[in-house]
Amino acid sequence: MKQVGVVGSMVWDTIYGRDPAQPAVQEWGGISYALAAFDAALADDWQIVPLVKVGRDLAREAGQFLTGLRHVAAGARFIEVPEANNRVTLRYESADRRCELLSGGVPPWTWPELGPLLSGLDALYVNFISGFEMALPTAQAMARAFRGPIYTDLHSLFLGVAADGLRVPRPLPEAPGWFGCATTLQLNEDEFALLGPDPLAVAAEVLAAGCRALIVTLGPRGAAYFHRPDPTRPIATERVSLEVAGAVTLPGVGGGDPTGCGDVFGAVTFSRQLRGAPLAAAIREGVRLATRNVSYRGATGLRDHLLGKLATV
Repeated sequence: MKQVGVVGSMVWDTIYGRDPAQPAVQEWGGISYALAAFDAALADDWQIVPLVKVGRDLAREAGQFLTGLRHVAAGARFIEVPEANNRVTLRYESADRRCELLSGGVPPWTWPELGPLLSGLDALYVNFISGFEMALPTAQAMARAFRGPIYTDLHSLFLGVAADGLRVPRPLPEAPGWFGCATTLQLNEDEFALLGPDPLAVAAEVLAAGCRALIVTLGPRGAAYFHRPDPTRPIATERVSLEVAGAVTLPGVGGGDPTGCGDVFGAVTFSRQLRGAPLAAAIREGVRLATRNVSYRGATGLRDHLLGKLATV
């Protein structure tokens, strides 16, 4: 059996405005969406190894979620820490835009902690759910030491934290350093715009750092990617090609829930890559199942829903 390590944060979400007629909903979010999507999309000869810390206050509940997944490696578990688990209050302002308020304090991975856990893994998926999963030196040590593919969603690295816990968009600190820490990078279009005004120049910089592919999610318009199939060839801005890999129409907030769509997209896309699918085909499958995620709320039972089965919660 091959194994994919999954790095991220379990988050307890309180969501407002998803349906204005309904009260706030509380449920698991964060890396739980990606874990459920991996469970749905991985081939049968792959297992999930969670590299996830959870706060002691929600460790039991998080463990219950993990036991509901079928591809989890035997004996795998979340790592319990004494700090309070991460909690996020989400308030939707439109169908695909929201503001976030963060609380909790699960500490980041250090390289002495994380390094030994990579032994035996065949692939790595890293999703910066909180933005505090690891510091850049740890990510760089991970990239140097790990020889398999690394798929990274930089997401919350683009969010600062105000004094009251509100997540505030910001340019990515030390951006060039992060570009070399993955074979595939995922950003959304707002994050991509924060890297610079010229998309081709930004893509060229990312690929020149050693990344093989840069995927930009476009919300209701699907996703686009920049690809460097031959890492031995020099990168020049004019030779970076942009290809639209998929286009879908996502329902509005009143008809669905966009929470977790980017996480589902990334996990499914990477799962298809691990099966040997070409990048464009992998992205199209990611778009398809991210769209299906819109018609389901929460991550508990999401695996069955993504597979087109009746979800049991």
